[in-house]
Parts: sequence; structure tokens; C-alpha cells
Amino acid sequence: MLKLQDVTKDYVSGELIVHALKGVSLEFRKSEFVAILGQSGCGKTTLLNIMGGLDKYTSGDLIINGVSTKDYSSRDWDNYRNHSIGFIFQSYNLIMHQSVLENVELALTLSGVKKSERKERAKQALIRVGLEKEINKKPNQLSGGQMQRVAIARAIVNNPDIILADEPTGALDTETSISVMDILKDIAKDRLVIMVTHNPDLAVKYSDRIIKMADGKVYDDSNPVTQEELNAETEKANGQDEQNKSEDSSDGKEEQNGNDIIPQEKKAKKRKKRASMSWFTAFSLSLKNLFTKKARTILVSVAGSIGIIGIALIMSVSSGFQGYIDNIQRDTLSSSPITVSQQSINYMDAFSSLMTGGEREGKKYPTGDYFSSNSQMENIVEKFVGSVKTVELKNFKNYLEQNIDNDKIHGIRYSYTSSLKFYGNGDKIKDMAVTPTND
Repeated sequence: MLKLQDVTKDYVSGELIVHALKGVSLEFRKSEFVAILGQSGCGKTTLLNIMGGLDKYTSGDLIINGVSTKDYSSRDWDNYRNHSIGFIFQSYNLIMHQSVLENVELALTLSGVKKSERKERAKQALIRVGLEKEINKKPNQLSGGQMQRVAIARAIVNNPDIILADEPTGALDTETSISVMDILKDIAKDRLVIMVTHNPDLAVKYSDRIIKMADGKVYDDSNPVTQEELNAETEKANGQDEQNKSEDSSDGKEEQNGNDIIPQEKKAKKRKKRASMSWFTAFSLSLKNLFTKKARTILVSVAGSIGIIGIALIMSVSSGFQGYIDNIQRDTLSSSPITVSQQSINYMDAFSSLMTGGEREGKKYPTGDYFSSNSQMENIVEKFVGSVKTVELKNFKNYLEQNIDNDKIHGIRYSYTSSLKFYGNGDKIKDMAVTPTND
């Protein structure tokens, strides 16, 4: 049994809060045809989406077969939608490149039903809605009423407990609407059908119960669930639980005896229900979609290939230019190496002394006991000699050898200047200045 307890739904956008549902409390029987009436914007579709697990309530509780959904995980909601709910919308939501039979089979594919079984069940569902002669047609070859009947067959093929219909006759003419309502009325004999509609005439004629809504609240219920029905339903549920427990215990005994006589149906019930489509099924559906649109697929493939080739070409040219620039830099630096000498000249100070003329500061006519010369050439030479700096190369050489980076250094050359004496065959001594090198 489906039950809503003081359910609210708020939509928040910044500081704006829209109260779509305001404390809705409803209970539904296991098999009845319920019509929800109300003006646009009163919260009918929001209520339907919450009951179907497509939307989550803000507060309150949705109870399914006596179990609260407050702690439902995403997988629990997926199982609930796939195995307990059948959806029928105003838009048919059919896949145009698949046949009518394949569209109905898709609901069973999501549930993991075998191919042979799902094809037979899909055929039976189409026969029930009167489309046994249209199973191999594509949706674009059907009328609006026929496509809506395909959507109904897809909703009931998985044998769900609840059928939720959102304006199923909104886009149909009167005659077609009547045929669709007849089908829904027949389905409601053995399950719960909840329909949202604007048409009060259809609701009065076909539904067993009419719920009227306005401004997010229920203000009228023509046939609410009574306390006697609730008590009877509770007793029935308790009896069913006891029966299930006894069956489980007997199955356990049979397994312990090693007889292995558990029926296949019971084994199937014990299997965990699938909540999503398999990767292989999704891949096969995508591949089939590609083959149905060959021209577009080829054009998209060619365009994508051109883009990929263009990107690869740009990256290749960029890499080639970067390599060429690196080689030029390496060759240029090898011909003009960085030289570190033991003595260096600060050319900025030397040029500064030339520009200023080498004048010293002081009075033009001093009156003191001492005087000094103000020779410009002497001052220039003095500043030039002062700009010569001596560098300690020993420590620098040790640091360079300990922290050398072969990827950044093309080569290192050490030069030493020394005066050596060489003795020939005679007695004469000849002084020579040599420069030993260490590459």
C-alpha cells in the first residue's frame, strides 16, 4: 500500500521559495483507479513525481508497503522505479529508430530479463493494448493514440504494482482518449493506477476515486481509505509475512538436506534485482542507433578526424619549432660561452669615470695647511684600477662540480695560466708561458 504522511515540497532559488506541496496526506488501495484533478500549478505533477521516485520530498514521509523511504539510497529508488512503478506521460518518449516491440522490451532490458522471455512478455503487453499487428513498425509510422498505447504497454510489461499516468490523454482526440481510458480502466482491476488530468468528465466516468487539489493542498477526496480497510490490509500483510517466513524456513531445511529442490521461481525471487542497464546492452543500443543514421555518423566521424588530425599537426609543428629554437640557442651559446675569470672589471664604474671626467670633489681654492693635486688622468686611472675585482674561483669550482646539471650545461672548460721553465739539450734556460686546459 502507498501512503503519504504530511508531505511537503519546496523549490528554492536564491531567496525565493516556492511551496509546491503543503502537507499532503493520502493513502491508496492496492488496486483502484485514482484521478487527481486540479488547475495548472496546483502541485499535481509534483505529487505524482514524488510517488514515482522521480523527485524527493522536502519533509514528511512516503511509505511503501509499510516501509519508510526516508533512508532510501539511490539504488533503492532505482529498484523502486524499475520494478514497482510504470510511467505514462503526455509525451510518449519512444525511441524512434527502434520498433514498437523493441521499445516495449527496453523496460524489461533494464530489469535484466532474458531476451527470449522479454520478447514474449512484450508481445503479450502489446496484444493487451490492441497493437498485435503493429509490433514491427517504427513509432513514426503510428498515430498519436497508437503511440500512447505503446507507452502504456511499456509501462505494464514489467508487471509493476503502481501505474502513474501524467495527462495520458492530453494530446489525443476524444475518441482516442476514450480507448486509452478503457485500457487504463482494465489495468486498474489488479493494480493501483493514479492519473493526473484536467478533464473532469473522464475522471468521473472512469475513475473509482477523485482527489481534488488546489495551491499544493488536497481539499477533496471522493473515496478515502477507511480505518476498516487499513486494519484488513494490515492483517493481510502480517499473514503474508508469516507465510513468507515459513517458506524461507522450509527452503532452508531443503537446502540443508542437500536435495536441491528449490524451484527456479523462488531462486529468481532471491536474486538481487538489477537497478540499471548493463554495459553490453547500452553499447548495443548505441551501436544500433549509429547504424540507423549512417550518413550523419560518417559526417561526424570525418569532421572529428579532421579536428584530431589538425590538433596533432599543430602539436607536431609546435614541437618541431621548439626543438629547432633549442638547437639554435645551444649552438649560439657554445660559440659564445659564459666566461668567469679570476679578475674582472666593472665596466660601468670605468665608463662612469670617463663620463664625469675624473674630477675630485673639493674646494677650488683651499685655505688649509694641506693641498692635493686634481689631475683628471690620475683620477681616471685610479677609478679604473679600483674597478678591477678579484674572484675566489676555488670555492666556485667546487660548488659547480657538486651541483652540476648535465641537462643544462653543454660543456665546461678550465684554463690555467702558469710560467714553466723548460730545459733543452743545451745549458740555456727558456721561460715559456703555457695555458693547460681541462675540458
